[in-house]
Amino acid sequence: MRIVIQRVTHASVSIGGELHSSIGNGMMVLVGVEKDDTPDDARWLAAKTVGLRIFNDTEGVMNRSVADAGGEILAVSQFTLMASTRKGNRPSYIRAAGHELAVPMYELYCEETTRLLGRPTMRGVFGADMQVDLVNDGPVTIIIDSKLKE
Repeated sequence: MRIVIQRVTHASVSIGGELHSSIGNGMMVLVGVEKDDTPDDARWLAAKTVGLRIFNDTEGVMNRSVADAGGEILAVSQFTLMASTRKGNRPSYIRAAGHELAVPMYELYCEETTRLLGRPTMRGVFGADMQVDLVNDGPVTIIIDSKLKE
């Protein structure tokens, strides 16, 4: 699995011009699932997400987690994170998991972040044509891949 975390002052997802979900201060997380991902990948990424210290403390140092900062999480599934651009100019999505694996893995990631954060993780709608609006605070953007574990 691969996620892109953006520290935000606010973020929202709209579908068909209608607001579906939104958060204030917190993390906007794009979630991509690969064919060979396992529940351990989802759990590891959820723990990493909630524990990641990218929020400022009183000294202005990024030393607080989203939980410490009282922030929220908005998670949106995004198969394009698994794109390969190795050959040519048209991305290949052959590594992206199909619906039958990707949906339960995305749901598990959201359930785990909810459990660890102690409040609901807001979500997009898997497979929907979504419009995402956000203000990246900092900007702070972190990419984490469960296969690399770095």
